[in-house]
Amino acid sequence: MLIKGYDLGPLVAGEWLLERAGFWSNHLLAMCRFTGGEVRPSPEWFGVDGADTDAVADVLLDDRAWPVLRIPFQGGHSAVVVQRNLVGDFGTDFLLARPGWPRAEVLAGVGGDRYGPGLSWRDLVHLAETPDPAVPGVQDSEARLLLLLPILADDELPPDAPSRVGAALTAVGAPDDTARRTAEHLLRNRRPAARGCDDADSPLSGGSPRRTGADPDASAVLWALDLTRSQSDALADALGSPALPASAW
Repeated sequence: MLIKGYDLGPLVAGEWLLERAGFWSNHLLAMCRFTGGEVRPSPEWFGVDGADTDAVADVLLDDRAWPVLRIPFQGGHSAVVVQRNLVGDFGTDFLLARPGWPRAEVLAGVGGDRYGPGLSWRDLVHLAETPDPAVPGVQDSEARLLLLLPILADDELPPDAPSRVGAALTAVGAPDDTARRTAEHLLRNRRPAARGCDDADSPLSGGSPRRTGADPDASAVLWALDLTRSQSDALADALGSPALPASAW
């Protein structure tokens, strides 16, 4: 598999991993934190045991084949989740790609140093709910929501956010009686919202200059990525966001 501009390692399609018990505990336990007085996070929160989790980890962390999960949405765009298995620098890169772009752009990196703008709750839900069946990748809305949850970066969430995440967890096999608690724990450990171009700097993209004058309702992704105006306008349409105004260029 090839991702234009991303040549850090050997990429292979990984959507099949969603059918393996233990995938979600691997993907989401990294968001969990343990503090005194709380129940210690465990694979059982996601309906599996440690053996299931370890078996999938062997695949996810194989430095000879880096799993890639594609999340296609409107306008030919795809969010792409790459298990970055560089020896000594394991983590997960979340990219944004579209045919015709010179390279994939970085939404966020998780593991070690964190970078990239991440996603607002509005962007996260919009991407989850706007699959493009014409493009290979993950089409199920609940799986899409959970795949992108580690890069949620929003200071304020709507009251229904825990219920929405809890329902998604139940849909992928988490126990009904603990899914809401798990969702609340995951949301408490979300990333802080990006504040400017410094949050977009990364070893993958090199960052981009800050664009001033953006509509406050415009997606943070638009001003954080290094796109041309036509690319940005097309992405704004795909995200259901106001486009950046002319003064931003």
